[in-house]
Amino acid sequence: MKRFHVHIAVDDLAANIDFYSKLFGQQPTKQKSDYAKWMLDDPRINFAISSRGHARGVDHFGMQAGDAEELSGLEAQARVASGDSLFDQGEAACCYAKSEKHWVVDPQGLAWEHFLTMADADTFGDTAAVKPGDCCVPRGTAVASGTASDDACCAPDTQADAAGSCCG
Repeated sequence: MKRFHVHIAVDDLAANIDFYSKLFGQQPTKQKSDYAKWMLDDPRINFAISSRGHARGVDHFGMQAGDAEELSGLEAQARVASGDSLFDQGEAACCYAKSEKHWVVDPQGLAWEHFLTMADADTFGDTAAVKPGDCCVPRGTAVASGTASDDACCAPDTQADAAGSCCG
């Protein structure tokens, strides 16, 4: 069964962990020095926060598939919704997990990730912590043109140049 995913960039991780733990009535399922995640069952959501240098606010949305068949179905829907402007990241290590994933960007420029988690990972991702201005998920223009790099991992920095991609 699919699980809705929201990732929010925060300035003060500890304050936000305290707030969301109280709001959700439970401690994070996974907690690291720069990241926390709650796997809630009611409502069924994968809610994550991180303090990795992105502008505060919504980092990206997504759907976590329960199996490969669901991921394939999500990919088909994403291709239709985006006019086949999909960035297929394939196997990736990101957010302390190893996953199979792809991305699309909505008409407002919000990144949507579809993924199937295969295992936990000891590090946030394949790359070091991002710096302000960095991005890892292709923006709409990069997805449409197919110019996104294969090592993309996180959502776009909305303060970066909107005309291009910082992903390669």
